Amino acid sequence: MKTFIIAEAGVNHNGNLKIAKKMIEIAKNSGADAVKFQSFRSELVVSENALKADYQKKNFSSDNEYQLSMLQKLEIHQEEHYELKDYCNEKGIIFMSTPFDHKSIDLLVNMDMDIFKIPSGEITNLPHLRKIGSLKKNVILSTGMSTITEISEAVSVLVENGTLKRNITVLHANTAYPTPICDVNLRAMVSIGNSLGISYGYSDHTLGIEIPIAAVALGASCIEKHFTLDRKMEGPDHAASLNPVELEEMVNGIRKIEKALGNVKKIITKSESENIHAARKSICASIPIKKGEKFSNENLIAKRPGTGISPMQWDNVIGMISDRDYNKDDLINIQTLAK
Repeated sequence: MKTFIIAEAGVNHNGNLKIAKKMIEIAKNSGADAVKFQSFRSELVVSENALKADYQKKNFSSDNEYQLSMLQKLEIHQEEHYELKDYCNEKGIIFMSTPFDHKSIDLLVNMDMDIFKIPSGEITNLPHLRKIGSLKKNVILSTGMSTITEISEAVSVLVENGTLKRNITVLHANTAYPTPICDVNLRAMVSIGNSLGISYGYSDHTLGIEIPIAAVALGASCIEKHFTLDRKMEGPDHAASLNPVELEEMVNGIRKIEKALGNVKKIITKSESENIHAARKSICASIPIKKGEKFSNENLIAKRPGTGISPMQWDNVIGMISDRDYNKDDLINIQTLAK
């Protein structure tokens, strides 16, 4: 099964359309399936007195301590959404954007977006869940900062409002930027999927590429990862994002893991079958054996190559009479044997 990989541009374009288009090119060149932005009207998302998170204060230090002024600098305007989607179509990559308010949901509906992403912060926003659920689209739900009960309740709201459960993918996530490795709790991803009977994946905020690759090995059907042109750029998410080279390495690593996972059936592959004769052993003469002698534990041994009788037939060979002379290390020929 191919993993759906979302290259998360988020707000790392810093409100610059030229940078956003460059990020689309990087996402496409990396091999990702989709590139995702964020759609919001700042005044509908945060109040004037909403303080920044600590990581936002650290990485957006030139601004004041409130979210509103920061987000206003990071908005993608309505007409720019259409321009970015057209550019994605031109480059051959899926355009996605996470809406944070009802007007932004309406905008993305008018753009015929097929996949709607619900961020971790909206998992307890009942009106938001109802509105997206009523669209009856494919939904990806991030679950950072939430309990299994909250996740279950959010999924129920989506389903009750018209979204098919089979069209929902739940992403395990931790919303610390960056996430400490000790807090990843990657096995929880599998627990979420199994307990809810739902498709699952992982939205990663750790540094590096190892954890999302490991998530695929554990069965993730969707991976989301932030990227940037340069981690040194000012902005809330740059420092915890991949650079373009790392993004490509992550996608390549995931694609390798997909191939390596194979299927549940244990078979001898074509590549290893060529080594069977060289690696396995056959029943051989351990010392010279004369015609008419019985084969015994004292005159037989198992040695490479594996082109003769398998040592699994050892008990059947013991006690048989040799009808020819054997030199040391000669392969025993079962066709000429008799008790």
